[in-house]
Amino acid sequence: MRAILLGGGLALLISLLGTRIAIAQFTKLGYGQEIREDGPTTHLSKRGTPTMGGVVIVLATLVGYGVARLATGIAPSASAWLLLFLFVGTALVGFLDDFIKIFRQRSLGLRSRAKFIGQTVVAVVFGVLALWSRFNDNRDRGPASHQISFLRDWGWTLPTVVVIALIWLLVTGFSNAVNLTDGLDGLATGASGLVFAAYTIVAIWQSNQSCGATVNARCYLVRDPLDLAVIAACITGACVGFLWWNASPARIFMGDTGSLALGAALAGFAVLSRTELLLVLLGGLFVIETLSVMLQVGWFKATKRNGRPGRRLFRMAPIHHHFEMLGWEQVTVVIRFWIITGLCVAAGVGIFYAEWVAGN
Repeated sequence: MRAILLGGGLALLISLLGTRIAIAQFTKLGYGQEIREDGPTTHLSKRGTPTMGGVVIVLATLVGYGVARLATGIAPSASAWLLLFLFVGTALVGFLDDFIKIFRQRSLGLRSRAKFIGQTVVAVVFGVLALWSRFNDNRDRGPASHQISFLRDWGWTLPTVVVIALIWLLVTGFSNAVNLTDGLDGLATGASGLVFAAYTIVAIWQSNQSCGATVNARCYLVRDPLDLAVIAACITGACVGFLWWNASPARIFMGDTGSLALGAALAGFAVLSRTELLLVLLGGLFVIETLSVMLQVGWFKATKRNGRPGRRLFRMAPIHHHFEMLGWEQVTVVIRFWIITGLCVAAGVGIFYAEWVAGN
């Protein structure tokens, strides 16, 4: 518990102070955000706002976790190394995307294919290593499972290639989902912080109820839950510190560096804590944002007839822009979407705890 408090608190402090320094340096270097031309006109005033703030979130998390582990004298676990690899790897993909936007002064960075390849490489390497038996502990518990999980493993044991494909889908899906959600000041940062806080609670509980020599229906077969709790607390603290400067009116944006890393980390927590399907509920807002884009594109194509343009379900997608176009203030949209995230998190954590109580 000391490592959780120390890591989370230090990450918050580093993010809070470091973001202020990043704003000054990125402004000096001209690392400003380009705004999409077809977006809400109210966003045009944000052009030039420093971006790539996700660098601070990643660094604050790494330093917070490293100091927490040095202070407790405990070496990082296999699960921690894997999760940090996923977190930093996708951050690097996002960094390249952000840098190209800045360098070429356009709202589009990496080509979609290049970004997809980068995400795929990181996700597949993570999946292969997470399933590698060499990372099993002395009780033969591996970081990832060959079964699908909601609160615990259930169903058939799946072939390795199928599991890796599912991990790839989860990582790329949620990294892009958080990226889509990062369209209003503080929206993705605040929502991500809430979900990571939920995973801190889940991992602490799994650690307290971890299976020992005897395995029963109440214990959890998670390899390194306490270490996962430390990292979750660090990312939560980093998001809270960054939110101080990212809330409306935003002084800095996290960019793809932050959004891709945060989304991938959520998927990593789901895989390593064996709660893949629970993430769909905990991260319900990100699922809604992604579905709104899929429905918008699908409906537009389905209603396209005889050279006529298709119709739209929403005034603009992702769905947070739809409410902006309806006249909602940006702050109103963000706060209400945070409330939705809070409800999803409360429901997810409640179901997680209720399942354990019902097993008593």
